[in-house]
Amino acid sequence: MLKITGLQAGYGKVLVLHGLDLVVPRGNLVTLIGSNGAGKTTTLRAISGMIKPQAGQVFLDDQDIAGKPSHKIARAGLAHSPEGRRVFATLSVEDNLTLGAFSRLIGVRAKGDVSADLDRAFVMFPRLAERRKQLAGTLSGGEQQMLAIGRALMLNPSVLLLDEPSMGLAPLLVAEVFRAIANLKAQSITMLLVEQFAAAALEVADYAYVLENGRITISGKAADLKNDPAVKAAYLGGH
Repeated sequence: MLKITGLQAGYGKVLVLHGLDLVVPRGNLVTLIGSNGAGKTTTLRAISGMIKPQAGQVFLDDQDIAGKPSHKIARAGLAHSPEGRRVFATLSVEDNLTLGAFSRLIGVRAKGDVSADLDRAFVMFPRLAERRKQLAGTLSGGEQQMLAIGRALMLNPSVLLLDEPSMGLAPLLVAEVFRAIANLKAQSITMLLVEQFAAAALEVADYAYVLENGRITISGKAADLKNDPAVKAAYLGGH
């Protein structure tokens, strides 16, 4: 479970998040939607340690991880598939995935069967299996997104953060990525999804939060928000 209380974060003297409260129950998919500049990516960065929160608590299960370095947060079981994918361009697809299991391979997380998890990643993303020895930098944008998600899953995380997985992708690839996310949900993987394509996010999520100017303004079951007039008007092209 992921529980955030009173989270404040930003860049330098510019405060972006103004006291966020947010819960991702175990086995649930929660989505955070909002316009560009609302603070969605900043939220995930503050959770995963890419930036240090100025106030608030971030509980991963019963452990407060707020303000800890990213590598220690990852070792605690939180994986972050970042905006822009950030794959290791000069390494192969297989090596990128294996690096996702680094904490397991050096013994700071339960190792389990890394080889079996690698096989599962290739089953989930057959395109990656076809390109397992190919350099990641030569993949298409959609393939790199699949690789970023697969790499995060190789941590065998307690919670998975997904930041804008559909960004820059053609519609067919967006559908493929969301099928993969639905598959992860069916496996009861706990996820917090930030997504500009609000309709798709609300379709797959259990629960949703709307972020405006660094503050949560609406929250509820995703199915209810999908039919909320204010949400439809602002984010779903409704009237």
